[in-house]
Amino acid sequence: MALNFVEALLTDNLAAIKAIPKTDLHCHAFFGTRLENVERWLGHPLAKPPPKMNGLEGMLAYAGEFLTPHLRCRSGFEFVATSALHDAIRDGVVIFEMSFDIRTAEFYPDGLTGLCLFIENLVDCHRMQINLRPELGFPRTSADNREHVALAHRAIELRTFHSLDLYDDEAACSPEAVKPLYAKARAAGMKLKAHVGEFGGAEEIRRTVERLQLDEVQHGISAAASKEVMRWLAENDIQLNVCPTSNVMLDAVSELAVHPVRVLYDNGVRVSVNTDDLVIFGQSVSDEYRNLYRAGVFSAQALDAIRRASLNVSTCYSSGQ
Repeated sequence: MALNFVEALLTDNLAAIKAIPKTDLHCHAFFGTRLENVERWLGHPLAKPPPKMNGLEGMLAYAGEFLTPHLRCRSGFEFVATSALHDAIRDGVVIFEMSFDIRTAEFYPDGLTGLCLFIENLVDCHRMQINLRPELGFPRTSADNREHVALAHRAIELRTFHSLDLYDDEAACSPEAVKPLYAKARAAGMKLKAHVGEFGGAEEIRRTVERLQLDEVQHGISAAASKEVMRWLAENDIQLNVCPTSNVMLDAVSELAVHPVRVLYDNGVRVSVNTDDLVIFGQSVSDEYRNLYRAGVFSAQALDAIRRASLNVSTCYSSGQ
């Protein structure tokens, strides 16, 4: 008889954990697969990421030297995105909100049209195995790039993307700089997200949610430092899509055992468990659940509650409820 999720965690049965439905709501397509898959595709090994990197700057330095030169092309991008989808399916992910950076349109002779066609084919070819909900990714460093902004507005009009995410250095632009883009996405019925509170302060999370009318926050772990902000997030039902291993490896958190996701959860903030960049952080959603249990951050029952809530909320959102 198949184990349920609690039993699978209690018996440390990773195969059983993988077999049980779950979500991944925070994954970037450009780095979305395992490093060993990229190595097989290239035919040679790559330098492994260090166990600790100095924040986002350290991660980008590693990626820029060892990963991006191999992947900054159409074939590399398409391989990683497709492989990421297969990884998610094997991991039991049934709802997958994978982010596609607007700049990847540059890989196609026909630009955004070619990118959207590739994404739509991914969705169609795998719809019986997984609910892929493509997410439009917009870097803060592109906020003053008229071409990238215009391209993002056009991408919203094409209706390929189900959600919008803002990321990159939190100090690179203010929420106000992208308000027109977010207003357009809101009018189109897209879910609105942004990376905030990974390294910045708790108040910036609330300010960004209010200015952009966000539905969910990517990371948001610094909210744990403020009882007031946690109460506000809970009262407004704002979900934080947390990536535990990413937070530890980028040194936003010293070690998994003290990850603030538990503080957030105990203060009524809705959280989900996600991968971020699998090629760098190397942990699937199932791995992350298992790691949180083994580190004593949550009980098996609490992790199952988080898993079920994430599935239920995501299902309701897709139904327009």
